[in-house]
Amino acid sequence: MKSKTKYSLTQSTWGKEELEAINQVVKSGNFTMGTYVKEFEKKFATYFNSKYAVMVNSGSSANLIAIASLFYKKSNPLMPGDEVVVPAVSWSTTYSPLQQYGLKLKFVDIDIETLNFDIKKLEQAVTTKTRVILAVNLLGNPNEFKEIKKIINGKDIILFEDNCESMGAKYNNEYAGSLGDIGTFSMFYSHHICTMEGGMILTNEIELYHIMLSLRAHGWTRDLPMNNSIIRKETDDFKESFKFILPGYNLRPLEMSAAIGIKQLDKLEKFVLTRRYNANIFKTLLGSMDGVSIQKETGYSSWFGFSIILDEAYDRQIILEKLQKNNIDTRPIVSGNILNNPMLKYFNYEISGDIINAEKISNHGFFVGNSHHDLTEELTNFKKILYESLH
Repeated sequence: MKSKTKYSLTQSTWGKEELEAINQVVKSGNFTMGTYVKEFEKKFATYFNSKYAVMVNSGSSANLIAIASLFYKKSNPLMPGDEVVVPAVSWSTTYSPLQQYGLKLKFVDIDIETLNFDIKKLEQAVTTKTRVILAVNLLGNPNEFKEIKKIINGKDIILFEDNCESMGAKYNNEYAGSLGDIGTFSMFYSHHICTMEGGMILTNEIELYHIMLSLRAHGWTRDLPMNNSIIRKETDDFKESFKFILPGYNLRPLEMSAAIGIKQLDKLEKFVLTRRYNANIFKTLLGSMDGVSIQKETGYSSWFGFSIILDEAYDRQIILEKLQKNNIDTRPIVSGNILNNPMLKYFNYEISGDIINAEKISNHGFFVGNSHHDLTEELTNFKKILYESLH
């Protein structure tokens, strides 16, 4: 019998506060980046214990200008051909900015339990040529940053965090996204908070902050303070209004997104607590089920979603079809092994060691959604349907 319980990948996080925030922006008549964006950036930086935050129009844009900023540092900037070590599983726009700036990628397999870097393989991959370690906190789960920082210790290596799927997660009581030199966030509909579209970058380095302010808006000087770390501004506002110093973009966020974000950030802690409540139910129901394995938590996960890796004896397609017939939405575990995607023909890359676990989740993995709502009924039904499918 087909289940009547609908288990969606995500649900809206908005309430009346967000709708009122939208109305306030409409009434103001100011829609492009302005006072709400500045307020949200300040609030975001404070929340995550960082000095500086830069809001952009998506998490993908956050990755783009965060990588770009590292090329315009005065001291030891990145150069085309420099090596960046990356995990073999993430979203496409983790990798695309690296290709677009001419960097060489070195792919490392993931740990089959945490779905993040396999630390031993990461250590083997790092050489004197390595300039960046790009750590992706997958599905809400922080990397083993203590071990990563041991690998970096004494070396001139930038630690870049792609935290787009893990807002609110913590490692040793520090927020993911604030543990490296630069960290990125996404605020898309299916993520921990939603600003319609939106992204954020955190850093404690004022030079990177000023570079990103310019790159975000055409490469101009207009948004830079008079005393900044990259150029000496003139006092003539007319001359400064259209002065371009970097090859920038237009990645500016809308005031409406920022106004929503201010309200959403107030709710983040509660959202994460409910996601963790759902995760405990998920682990209780499926943690010891024969034929499947689930993600092992590192630190304090914010549980973006719930991954399932099937034993190789089972036909994933048959199981996915059974779940779909019972109103249970599923997706691949992010990209699976990104190396299987045609886009890689445009990349300069090498592979460090064997890519076994990323391939395994490509062929045998999937995930179901999490939410800020209690999913006890949905998860209980999911377990029932999955168990029936396996037996």
